[in-house]
Amino acid sequence: MQLSRRRRRLALTSVAVGALAATGLTFASANQALAEEGCEVDYNVVSSWGGGFQANVVITADEPINGWEIKWNFPAGTTVSNAWNVGWTQSGTGFTGKDVGWNASIGSGQSREVFGFIGSGSSATPGQFTVNGDVCNGPSNPTTPPTETPTETPTEDPGGGDKVDNPYAGAQAYVNPIWSANAAAEPGGAAIADQPTGVWIDRRSAIYGNGSPTTGSMGIEDHLDEALAQGADVIQFVIYNLPGRDCAALASNGELAADQIDVYKSEYIDPIVDIMGQAKYADLRIVNVIEVDSLPNLVTNVTPRATRTDNCDVMKQNGNYEDGISYAVSELGSLSNTYNYLDVGHHGWIGWTNDDPQYDNFHASAALYGDLIGMNGMTADDVHGFITNTANFSVLEEPYWEVNQNVGGKPINQNGDVKWVDWNAYNGEIDFATALREELIDNGFNSNIGMLIDTSRNGWGGDYRPTGPSTSNDPITFVDESRIDQRYNKGNWCNQAGAGLGERPTVSPEPGIDAYVWIKPPGESDGSSQFIDNDEGKGFDEMCDPDYQGNIRNGNNPSGSRDNMPLSGHWSSEQFAELLENAYPPVN
Repeated sequence: MQLSRRRRRLALTSVAVGALAATGLTFASANQALAEEGCEVDYNVVSSWGGGFQANVVITADEPINGWEIKWNFPAGTTVSNAWNVGWTQSGTGFTGKDVGWNASIGSGQSREVFGFIGSGSSATPGQFTVNGDVCNGPSNPTTPPTETPTETPTEDPGGGDKVDNPYAGAQAYVNPIWSANAAAEPGGAAIADQPTGVWIDRRSAIYGNGSPTTGSMGIEDHLDEALAQGADVIQFVIYNLPGRDCAALASNGELAADQIDVYKSEYIDPIVDIMGQAKYADLRIVNVIEVDSLPNLVTNVTPRATRTDNCDVMKQNGNYEDGISYAVSELGSLSNTYNYLDVGHHGWIGWTNDDPQYDNFHASAALYGDLIGMNGMTADDVHGFITNTANFSVLEEPYWEVNQNVGGKPINQNGDVKWVDWNAYNGEIDFATALREELIDNGFNSNIGMLIDTSRNGWGGDYRPTGPSTSNDPITFVDESRIDQRYNKGNWCNQAGAGLGERPTVSPEPGIDAYVWIKPPGESDGSSQFIDNDEGKGFDEMCDPDYQGNIRNGNNPSGSRDNMPLSGHWSSEQFAELLENAYPPVN
C-alpha cells in the first residue's frame, strides 16, 4: 500500500560535537573524558563489527606536552592490526604508542586527536591510561554520546521545516566506518581514512544491512546512529535502486525489473523515509543523492539516437524512471531533515548543446528534470540541488587550454577532427555544473539550488600529468598533450586506469557549488573485469573489460579499464593504491 505524502516537523535537543575545517569536511571525535590531574584521555570507539572495531585516541594536556608516550592494557585477546599517526608496539595485552614527530606537541588545555587504530577482539574501554608516566582516568562512557530524549513537536505549519541553504556549511560530515576501515588497512590509506564518503543503498536489503562486502552489517539506521555517535551534522546516502536501473550499461543493473515501480515505492522508498523521519535524527542533515545515471539515459540512449539501447527504450516508454524519481524526491523532500540532490551526469555525457535535437543533450536533459515538477506531488522545494560527476572521472577544469581556444585556425570545439572534444561545449565540471544550474533554474527549479561535484577520482595526478600547455599547432596533438584527463574518451566510466583521488571534500569551493564531495568511495569497484556470478543483480559490462575496444557510446575507443576488478561496490586494494599514488592534490 502506498503511504501518503509525509509533512512532519520533528524537534530533538542534543549535544553536537564537531567543526568545519577551512579547507574541507572533517569529523571530530566524540565525548572527551574528564580526568585526574595531569592528563585527560578520550578512547573513542567510532565503529565496531563482528570481531573487530576502529578507535581514535584524544589526549588533553593540563600542562604543555612536547612528545608523548601513552600506555594501556587491553582486555585479554584484543590486538591491534593497524594504526596510523603513531609508533606502536604491543606485548601481550600491553599497548604502547608514541608520537611520530609532527603530532608531538599538545598545548596547555588543548585536546588533540593523536592517532587511530583498527583492533580485533573486545572493544571495551581499557581500565587505565598513562601519558608520559602520569595516570589518566578513562572516559566514563566513551561509545555513547550524551543526548536527551527526543520529542516530537507538532506545529501549525506541518511543512518541510527550516532547512539551511547549504547543508555542508559549518557541518561535521559523517565518516562511514566500513569504508574508513578498508582505507586505513591499505598502505598509506590512513591519510584519507577520515574523509566522508557516500553510503550506497543499492538494494532493498541494504536498507537494513545485508552482510555483503559492499555494506557489511550496517543498514541505514545503523549509519544514522553512528553519525549521532560521531557528533556528525551531515550524512550522505545514495538512493539507487530504480526499476530497470542503469539501462545503458550492465555492471550496475539492479534487483528490480523494469515494471516493478510499485515495489520500488512501497518496499524501497517508503521504508527509507520512515527510518530517516525518526525523531532522533531530526538534527541530522541527511543528504540524499537521487538515482545515479538514470534520467539522462532517456535523452542520450533512446530511439532515434544511434546510441540507443533496448533497455533504455523500454524505460522511456513505461515512464518508471520519472515516476520513481519524482516519488522518491517528493517523499524524502517532505522530511524536515533531508536534502535531495538529483544526479545529472557529467560534462562528457550531457555537455553537448545544439539546436538540432538529435545532438542536444544539455537543454533536453534540463527540460526532462523540469518535467518532474508536479509528478507524485513533487515540488521545486523538494529539490535542494543537483550533483554532477557521480562515480565518474571528469576533471573540475583543464588549466592549460580552453574548449573554444583557437588552435590550427578554428576553435577546438568547432573542429570535428578533435575527437576528445567532439563539439562538446565544456571541458570541465565547474563550467558545466555552473551553466547547468542556470539552465535548471530556467526549467522551474528554485534560484537558490546548489550543485555538488564528485571529486573522488578525478585528480589525474602522477607522472603523466602535464605541467603546461602543448606548443603544437596541430589541434589534436595540442589537446592530447595539454589535457589533464587521461582517458581514451569522456564516455569511459568503468575503473579507469591511471586515475587519482581529486580534491578532498570541500565546502563552497565556487559560486553556486555547495561542495566537492566523495560520493563514490575510492577503492570500490565500478564493475567486474569479467563475468562473476552473484546474487546482487549485477551483470557484466564490456566497458569494464580492459580488452574491449568500445562502441558507439564511447566513440569506439578502448575501455581504458583496470584488469582483475571485482563486482561493483566491492573493494579493490590495487585500485585504491593507484588512486592514492595519482592523487591531485597529492596526499601528504
